[in-house]
Amino acid sequence: MKEKVHVFNEVLTERYLGLPSDVGRSKGGVFKYLKDRVWSKVQGWMEQSLPVGGKEVLIKAVAQAVPTYSVGCFRLPRGLCQAINAMTRKFWWGSKDGKRKTCWVSWEKMTQPKYIGGLGFQNIEMFNLALLARQAWRIMQNSESLSTKLLKAIYFPNGQFVDADLGSKPSQIWRGILDGRDVLKQGLIRRIGNGENTSIWEQNWLPRDVGMRPIGAKGMHNPQTGFVCERFNTLHVA
Repeated sequence: MKEKVHVFNEVLTERYLGLPSDVGRSKGGVFKYLKDRVWSKVQGWMEQSLPVGGKEVLIKAVAQAVPTYSVGCFRLPRGLCQAINAMTRKFWWGSKDGKRKTCWVSWEKMTQPKYIGGLGFQNIEMFNLALLARQAWRIMQNSESLSTKLLKAIYFPNGQFVDADLGSKPSQIWRGILDGRDVLKQGLIRRIGNGENTSIWEQNWLPRDVGMRPIGAKGMHNPQTGFVCERFNTLHVA
């Protein structure tokens, strides 16, 4: 690669384009800078007397926007997500003499949309999975992109993305994308076509809100294996 681009000297910095350039096993230490950045902002706001509307805007537009770039590429540790949630929660309810005030409403309720009674705050962990699921969806929809071709050549050269395994020595980005894919697969449904590549029991293929696989006992009349094409004339879908 160096010969092709005529670059023979390179320096590995701590971060590149705002993201860690080397993420090892200890992700908590690598992404600690996100926690520090959020806390530095929240700590300054806590010293001011702000109205409720101002707090809401600061939390949504600044504090919860800090990790957006990182959560779109990596799966953050759960402890780090909880710490960021705790800092924004502490700022929202306020504190006096360094002591946290009573939280009258659960954080789960406050992260719900406003039309069902919440305040629309982000749950960082759920937001992280949502952005990773979007990355997985892009890979499924755009097979000609450079990133998709690169990942396919490394991790699933002879298969499909939806069936790809973690593999040996996977990168943290690939781990995150697979976590997003697993979330995405909960709502994906296969197009049947001739039914030759769709497993009756192992894949979602029935077009309904819940139970996208057949419900029934597996026995002589309902084999444990098989494809949809084998059951076109015998399987009745209510």
